[in-house]
Amino acid sequence: MKIGNQYFDTENECYIMGILNVTPDSFSDGGMWNNMDKAKKHVADMIREGAAIIDVGGESTRPGHTQITIEEEIQRVVPVIRMIKENFDIPVSVDSYKSAVVEAALRAGADMVNDIWGFKYDKRVADLTAQYQVPCCLMHNRDNTEYKNFLEDMCRDLRDSVEIAKAAGVPDENIILDPGVGFGKTYEQNLRVINHLECLKDMGYPVLLATSRKSVIGRTLDLPADQRVEGTLVTTVMGVEKGASFVRVHDVKENRRAIQMTQAILKE
Repeated sequence: MKIGNQYFDTENECYIMGILNVTPDSFSDGGMWNNMDKAKKHVADMIREGAAIIDVGGESTRPGHTQITIEEEIQRVVPVIRMIKENFDIPVSVDSYKSAVVEAALRAGADMVNDIWGFKYDKRVADLTAQYQVPCCLMHNRDNTEYKNFLEDMCRDLRDSVEIAKAAGVPDENIILDPGVGFGKTYEQNLRVINHLECLKDMGYPVLLATSRKSVIGRTLDLPADQRVEGTLVTTVMGVEKGASFVRVHDVKENRRAIQMTQAILKE
């Protein structure tokens, strides 16, 4: 898979997507990087520690978040995307589900679209992804937790997202799937999907696992967001074992080391 000017061996490797939240209210790092100098230093740190992609988000999607205006989201993400593209040689993903924001980000040089609604909130995002010929990550999401058969229904939901993408002209080789840990799922369902990532892998697309510091870890370990590194590492190790091609994380260095150790063991 090609993202930006770089190729990713999604069959044999697991890459780090480093999180850059330029928001005042994200659940674990709100306000830490919404200053350009701080954002630039954080990007440099994440690259040095092993990030292969930087994911820029301008709106918190934590449970109970307040949706901001399109204009405000654009004002947050576009300057940061430009700064990264001007100063670093690394692919940049835009974390948004709104077509106006995605279009502004792609114009600013974003190399990938990360849509937490899997193209179902605003289907023009699929058209833009096809038009700019960039990869996309389609995350599973729904506005309820009512499933007849959780894993089967989740995969069916994701297949619907894939169909939206393909109908818009996005080729298979530009599609990544994300099980959406923490979105439209109960605590038990979040644990179950982490343990059964192979059901997504069996759909034939690279899988991205995004569990970093999330509430499923906090609830399991009874820890606040800034103390969930070890729990995140366990999910990353399991992700590698289950064939995930990407993990989206806050703590790049620790997760990179966990991936390297896991891969070394699995190769023997």
